[in-house]
Amino acid sequence: MLLVGVKEEAGWLMSRWNLTYPVEWDKLCKAVHFVYDYYADVEILMDGQQVQIGNKMELLRLKEVSNLTVRGMSKIIGVPIMITFYNQLQAVDVNVAGMTEEFQTADYQKFNMSMGQYMDSIEIAMYR
Repeated sequence: MLLVGVKEEAGWLMSRWNLTYPVEWDKLCKAVHFVYDYYADVEILMDGQQVQIGNKMELLRLKEVSNLTVRGMSKIIGVPIMITFYNQLQAVDVNVAGMTEEFQTADYQKFNMSMGQYMDSIEIAMYR
């Protein structure tokens, strides 16, 4: 994924990423399915409305909507994160809490180094 931009807002780093290609709904579900186990207190939202998930396999059968969000405490980067995928678009919004020194300032290069591989791994998971 390509980092388009990052800005600070109310203690969060708000960023926009572009996927290599626009993707259909099933690939978004695969991405959320992939990251589900790597979050504590994970929440799933469809078009901004929280949905209850009994087990992560249900993620692969979600009814198609315009956007899909996964949020919670990331076990990998150690801070709260929220990722929103948009159906049929290349855009992905990622919000990371500025709870550690690494995520205090909206420095494009530093943020890209911190999050780039993480986001690339999510995109690759869409094609498994």
